[in-house]
Amino acid sequence: MSEFRIYCDESNHLIKGVDFMVLGAVYCPEEKIKEINLRIGEIKSKNGIPKLRESKWVKVSPSKKQLYLDLIDYFFDNTDLHYRGIVIDKKMLNHKAYNQTHDDWYYKMYFELLSKILDPNIIYSIYLDTKDTRGRHKTKKLKEILSNSFLDFEETIIKRIQEVRSHEIGILQLTDILNGVLQAVNRPNDIKSIAKKELIERVRDRSNYSLLSSTLAKEGKLNIFYWHKSEFHNEC
Repeated sequence: MSEFRIYCDESNHLIKGVDFMVLGAVYCPEEKIKEINLRIGEIKSKNGIPKLRESKWVKVSPSKKQLYLDLIDYFFDNTDLHYRGIVIDKKMLNHKAYNQTHDDWYYKMYFELLSKILDPNIIYSIYLDTKDTRGRHKTKKLKEILSNSFLDFEETIIKRIQEVRSHEIGILQLTDILNGVLQAVNRPNDIKSIAKKELIERVRDRSNYSLLSSTLAKEGKLNIFYWHKSEFHNEC
């Protein structure tokens, strides 16, 4: 069986704070990981940035704009790289009405993100960016939910789910950047940076999507899903 790695990141996942939350994942074949991370390092070096320095949306600036444009182009040019993201307006949440906690709903959203990626004929290793001290519990719970849903009791589909640090993995940094783009298009009045606006337009141009609505479910390169609570009426 072939093997894939999935690198997941999240923004504004806490119940309070910025209205829009984004869950995203970049995934690719296991045998391409080393090559892709090396190429990301080369792109950084070409732009005068140390290979091990972390690239992420909050660090986008006019002086580093070309670096991020190059990273976005690399994502779209590399046929082995794929992204799926979920955009959620947290103002729509009503956990009490559905008898759930924010954590319950959080795992449902991660299931929605990953279940559309997973293929029972492929083995997966899933990596989540370290966020807080509850990481071990979160990864264990998520693995339990996914394995049970796919009847994967022998762990033949999901080999592992573990936390990693994003500054060590270039592919995970791509997830952060694409998540940042989706976050930004939903908060246009908050984005003052000309560099960030140019990156948003580059993603729009390369994907041929507005980024403001869901793509087709079978979209394989830049797959976007705008969550609406009515679509999960029986689950949430």
